[in-house]
Amino acid sequence: MDGFGVSLAQTVTTEVGTDMGKFPSEKHFCSWLGLAPKHEISGGKVLKNKTLKTKNRAGQAFRMAAQSVKKADCVFGALYRRLRSRLGPAQATVATAHAIARVVYRMLKYQVEYEKISVEEYEKKYEEQQIKYMKKTCTEPVEVKPPNSASNSSRLERA
Repeated sequence: MDGFGVSLAQTVTTEVGTDMGKFPSEKHFCSWLGLAPKHEISGGKVLKNKTLKTKNRAGQAFRMAAQSVKKADCVFGALYRRLRSRLGPAQATVATAHAIARVVYRMLKYQVEYEKISVEEYEKKYEEQQIKYMKKTCTEPVEVKPPNSASNSSRLERA
């Protein structure tokens, strides 16, 4: 798995173990690691919107894995770069660590191997998801066309 070396795997295994039965879901696991957002609302007003501060070694290992994929050509690297532009580097690191933790939870719980997909497949799925969301939320019918690579290259040549 990208960003997850032998030493990080050993750290997570010693801290968490291989039995995921103690965590009912991925959300519980990520919350225990300190990677889940703490979003407190009272009366419609947002009181806190941060992640919990923990000294959990496994959570730190997942953050280290997220740091190591920042510039990598992998799905988690693409996720980090996309989130960094919107959230900033600190929150993007935690969100990427959360994504890696969810994958590790599924691997340990269901005893399956990591299925690697290419960055192109990931970007295509994300683009399709965004188009579907735009069509769903628009009030007027809109025709969404994928970007034309020929027109983009001509714009780049002129600049």
